[in-house]
Amino acid sequence: MDLSNIQPIPNEPALFIEDKKILVIADLHIGIESELKERGVNAESQTRKMTDHLIRLCKKCKPDEIVLLGDIKHNIPISTNIERRDVRNFLNDIKDLGVVHIVPGNHDGNIKWLLPEDMSIHRSDGFIVDNVGFVHGHRWPCEDVMMCDQIIIGHTHPTIMLTDRLMYKTFEPCWIRGNFLKEKLKEKYPESKNPEILVVPAFSPLCGGIAANKDGINGPIGKIMDIENLQVYLLDGSSLGLVKDINV
Repeated sequence: MDLSNIQPIPNEPALFIEDKKILVIADLHIGIESELKERGVNAESQTRKMTDHLIRLCKKCKPDEIVLLGDIKHNIPISTNIERRDVRNFLNDIKDLGVVHIVPGNHDGNIKWLLPEDMSIHRSDGFIVDNVGFVHGHRWPCEDVMMCDQIIIGHTHPTIMLTDRLMYKTFEPCWIRGNFLKEKLKEKYPESKNPEILVVPAFSPLCGGIAANKDGINGPIGKIMDIENLQVYLLDGSSLGLVKDINV
């Protein structure tokens, strides 16, 4: 696979791999509205909106395959009846848009019982297409994934914290590119060639995120990443430079 074909879709929290016709999204968190309601936030269901959003992206990109990079559902360990219904509806609505690959995340317990019959699920430590590894990011990737030249992860819902001259802080969803700290990488994966990591922003508009320039990258893989030298891009493609140069 030509890694130059792995490009974020402008102004979208989605990735398209042109030469393989693969569309990638992460972190839908269907059912998060019930948790927000318990916290006093009345948020309407986003499932239909996210379904329509993905359908529009598929009409635009015409993918042969779709990778759902984990955390399709939200509530753990027990899902609400509404969440189970919405997850089933979402998966049934997209199953004919292309071959759907599911990489389970930490919120996806028992999701196999919600899948359409013709939809399969990969191991949670990742799978590979050519020389690109796909993993959610809540657990260590398998050795084979770490031998790839490119790894695509979700889980952390990357944002960047920006501070204006009045010290007002805003958090913007973003794309993160970077590599591992070589010494730490070799301790965990001696045979790895230090692949590039691409962190995908959350597809859900409700689940918030982790500010890379404040809290780094969430999950075990973040412990061995070169956080200071991560490259940050806003969804519109604007480059903000390196994490270490973006003031908190």
